[in-house]
Amino acid sequence: HSVPHVLAAMAKPPFSVYQKFQERFYRLNKKIGKKQYILPYFIAAHPGSKLTDAIDLAVTMKHSGLRPEQVQLFLPTPGSRSTCMYYSGINPMTMQSVYVSRKPEERAMQRALLQFADQKNWPLVRKALRLAGREDLIGQGTHCLVPPERANDRKKQEVWSQARQKNRGRTNFSNEQKTKSGRKRPKQTSHR
Repeated sequence: HSVPHVLAAMAKPPFSVYQKFQERFYRLNKKIGKKQYILPYFIAAHPGSKLTDAIDLAVTMKHSGLRPEQVQLFLPTPGSRSTCMYYSGINPMTMQSVYVSRKPEERAMQRALLQFADQKNWPLVRKALRLAGREDLIGQGTHCLVPPERANDRKKQEVWSQARQKNRGRTNFSNEQKTKSGRKRPKQTSHR
């Protein structure tokens, strides 16, 4: 993470320590002629991390050129300080309350924010940015995390949403045909 209070909840040093390490690592590798890489480990929805903190981390990642392929969604594991915070909402080291993201949708949004460059995450990232009042990060600018929706995408979503509402609770007979007597029979399919 990059947000100080989240790093404190994780018992990690400030983000500047990572940045200094990364700079030194690449400088030394260049000096000795080796091509080695750092693969940062990111955890989404760790106790202490709010949606706004995940947005701040996503912005930091974009500016740092970090595009993780894998992100771990925080899951409580027995015996850890983080699990204690997850279940109690209290940091056992400070006895202060800690925000805990428990709603599946918010947890999914925090995870999607950390992989903002992946197109399949764009709808969730946009939703998170709108909820947090950060529409300034939706657009074509270099500071933006995701592009705006295309009008065509929005129309498709509206049509699907209306169709789902209209058909809620109805039986779907799309694979059946009516006989002359009005009875339903399964559609004949050809297998080639």
